[in-house]
Amino acid sequence: MKLYDSIINSVERYIAPLAVKVGNQKHIRAMRDGFIVAMPFIIVGSFMLVFAFPPFAEDTENAFGRAWINFAAANFDNIMLPYNMTMGLMAMFVSMGIGYSLARAYSMDGITSASLALMTFLVASAPVADGGLPTNHLSGTGIFTSVLSAFFSVELIRLLNKYNVTIRLPEQVPPAIARSFEILIPVLVVFLTVYPLSLFCQAQFNMLIPELVLEAFRPLVSASNSLPAIIGALLLCQLLWFAGIHGAAIVVGLLSPIFLTNIGVNQEAFLAGEAPTNIFTQPFWDGFIFIGGSGATLALVILMVFSKSIHLRSLGRMSLVPGMFQINEPVIFGSPLVLNPTMFIPFVFAPIVNAVIAYFAVHMGFVGMGISQTAWTAPAVIGASWGTGWTLTPAILVIGLMIIDLVIYFPFFKMFEKQLLAEESKTQSASKDSASQPAGEEVTA
Repeated sequence: MKLYDSIINSVERYIAPLAVKVGNQKHIRAMRDGFIVAMPFIIVGSFMLVFAFPPFAEDTENAFGRAWINFAAANFDNIMLPYNMTMGLMAMFVSMGIGYSLARAYSMDGITSASLALMTFLVASAPVADGGLPTNHLSGTGIFTSVLSAFFSVELIRLLNKYNVTIRLPEQVPPAIARSFEILIPVLVVFLTVYPLSLFCQAQFNMLIPELVLEAFRPLVSASNSLPAIIGALLLCQLLWFAGIHGAAIVVGLLSPIFLTNIGVNQEAFLAGEAPTNIFTQPFWDGFIFIGGSGATLALVILMVFSKSIHLRSLGRMSLVPGMFQINEPVIFGSPLVLNPTMFIPFVFAPIVNAVIAYFAVHMGFVGMGISQTAWTAPAVIGASWGTGWTLTPAILVIGLMIIDLVIYFPFFKMFEKQLLAEESKTQSASKDSASQPAGEEVTA
């Protein structure tokens, strides 16, 4: 218990306060909300990628597979159009989403700020070539640049407003027209700063700004694919959850640029007929690690359904369907798992065991890497298969991991169940004693 108390004290004294500050920091929150804005477009675009590349061998004799392959080949451009307009432009959606969210955090106009963020990103990433805008860096490789562009543009507007460097029209002018004039100077400043910087990068390094930014972040992206980095992120997430703080909201908010960059690079490799190289993607996180939500609690919910404890059995039955869709707040706070020393070890370490097994399964080629962005609410079996292009082996791995999670949770669950059964027994005995006491008499200890 001394080790447990030491860990909890450290989390409460050092990690939790810092995590709260990070989670409430305006730029972090804006980044998280901006990615959420872009997520529907990204998911739909990723889904269309599977239709364009059927999960069948080219020489398959399966009638359905053969028909699907022929249809995809004949209509490839039409099928890929939604992908190109969504996943292929995801950095644009991200820049607008972050720009809008950060502006609202500062109580500024969201629409004009989002528009300036998009323009800043395009100036930095897509200079006109051959009469058109190149789209090379409007997808995954432009994510980091889109984040920086949104931060720069909103902070620029805020700085200019702070020092009253703006064009203000009389109050009689309609608000929409007044806002359009207020953004004139920030637009001019962007063209006087970002555009010359882009020209300088092209002239001196023969690279666009997104390429230089990606090179600067490459060590971070490469490190994210290592097992120690994955375990570190998981430990932070689970310790925050255990302390009662929404660890996933904080950690995933910080990891979102890496997730999207990794899956964007994987998709580009997939489209080029090459092998994807990035393990750490959103489908890996949601599908293989957090089966049933943070803590991999779907196994625990299954155990609860058959519990002898009235409380656990009722909670398990209520939480089973949400748990299948990766929603487990009822279990975390209803059991509770928060600050529950009996459940500390399985809650923190079951996801880590899942991550280690899944990492080596992917690394050794038994399971494919993520190429499709999935909804986090997709059931783990479906999400894991969907994320790797609807292959079967990820689903088999998820089932195997669930069995392992059951084994990890079982002994600790039985101890917790025993504690609750004793409490329920005392409550029932007290109720019976109270009911059997003659009217008018008091129950004395």
